[in-house]
Amino acid sequence: MDFTALTIEFLKAIANLVGNWGVAIIILTLIIRFALWPANVSQQKSMKAMQTIQPKLKMIQDRYKSNPEMMQQKMMEFYKDNKINPMAGCLPMLIQLPIFILLYSALMSPAFIEQAGNADFLFIKRLDATIRSNAGLSNDGQFQVDKFVRLQSAKSIKIYLKDGQVKEAKVKDPQKAINVIGEVIPNDPINLEFKINNVDEEFPIQNAIEKAEVQVSNPQTRETEQITFKRNGDVLSAEVPTLQAAQTIHYDVIFLLVLFVLTMVLMQKVMMATQKKENQDPSQAAIQKSMTTVMPVMITLTFLFVPIPAGVLLYLVTSNIFQIIQTVIINKQMEAEENNKKQAKDAVIEGNIIEEKK
Repeated sequence: MDFTALTIEFLKAIANLVGNWGVAIIILTLIIRFALWPANVSQQKSMKAMQTIQPKLKMIQDRYKSNPEMMQQKMMEFYKDNKINPMAGCLPMLIQLPIFILLYSALMSPAFIEQAGNADFLFIKRLDATIRSNAGLSNDGQFQVDKFVRLQSAKSIKIYLKDGQVKEAKVKDPQKAINVIGEVIPNDPINLEFKINNVDEEFPIQNAIEKAEVQVSNPQTRETEQITFKRNGDVLSAEVPTLQAAQTIHYDVIFLLVLFVLTMVLMQKVMMATQKKENQDPSQAAIQKSMTTVMPVMITLTFLFVPIPAGVLLYLVTSNIFQIIQTVIINKQMEAEENNKKQAKDAVIEGNIIEEKK
């Protein structure tokens, strides 16, 4: 099952309803976040429970510090007795990681670039744009290239057989289907080769292929061209004109990255503010404070070198804002539950006192 294609189709369906691909990404984010709401409630309750038992855990650690194996065993027993799962706080993050990777793959794919790559949203000019990219014009019959160009095909191509039959065929490995032959010199034509054995068909059909229409994309320049490959021995070959690739800095994507960092810092501060400082271990508090400072810097540096599309950053910003609001709401709900329990307990104690006086 092609989850990347399903993601694009789902986004397309939402975009057709609301009229904008950027809004579709936001709606998809909200759907995911609402689906993860129970897991986030469990996460915050787990964090609060871990904080409540921190002094007792510290006692166990101090008591068995000379015997790490026994300390680990006693801590596991303590977690079990108090019905606490120390890993529950990691669940939402573990679930969101594959979602992030899937959305990244979808927005970097030729299918998305072809359908909505040049779609805009608010100040974002292109949802597929990265901070630094070479903007090529699709379907103009030529590629913008540099000497390190790498091309890939679509997952489906149209093949023409010797008997005149035309049919759709799958490509086994789209990322390795297109080979650039010889040295690449921008502004000069490049020779491309498509190996026939990369067509996902039986040998008799492969042997009968005369030519193929292949949608070829250049991930570096975000452009796609429809190229006709003709039979040349055991391969299909084509010659395509080129232009020198010109790099562009997308300041709208930089601004989106700044928004992501700001919302992430705010999210961490809100999450830390909901914790009771009096029960927190000093070393744990120091680690959390350090992570609040270091993590945004590390992620920002990573995103400066890894090409993250604007659409993925839009997902991350929306997700952070949702997390901030969600954290405040869940924390207020937990405080209300604690107050209700305290009032119920006080009422029982007061009732017992009245009974004793009688």
